[in-house]
Amino acid sequence: MHFNAYGGNGAALSAALVNATDFRPRPLARLIAAHEMLRTDLTAEQAGQVRAWAAQLAPVFGERDTAKQVELVNGLLEISASRPYVSTHDGLRPHLHFCSPEADIVARVRDTTAGGLAMVVCFSDGRRLGRCEREGCEVVFVDTSRNGRRRFCSLTCANRVNVAAHRARAVARRSPIG
Repeated sequence: MHFNAYGGNGAALSAALVNATDFRPRPLARLIAAHEMLRTDLTAEQAGQVRAWAAQLAPVFGERDTAKQVELVNGLLEISASRPYVSTHDGLRPHLHFCSPEADIVARVRDTTAGGLAMVVCFSDGRRLGRCEREGCEVVFVDTSRNGRRRFCSLTCANRVNVAAHRARAVARRSPIG
């Protein structure tokens, strides 16, 4: 499924932040820049604020109760104080911006991620914000597959689950019944 590029970037950044393991300023700035945000330099204090924000984003992924997911996203939007507006900068078609370009990096990350998650929840009923189903894996993802039935964060996790199920079936076939 194709989400609006700007909202999709916000949702993808949300997943990347939830999955992040290194919240030092430089690696975090690179992660944020990789999701098309500008002026990404952070202080140690700002990096801590983004880390705390990532923890607030996490419960949205994999939440199966739509009402609860909407409540979580609305809570994020309330905190972010996002004021979306339509922009046509640089000759681009009209598209949404979720934050003021003058805001500091923490505010821009909050606004962009909350807005991106809101768009995914509205356009896919939130079912596309997933959490890997392999036991022990906590990786989250935005499901952009055509059929929206993604269950795992990667082929590696899917293969591990499928191989384990195959082996269990093979053992069950060899075991005498009784």
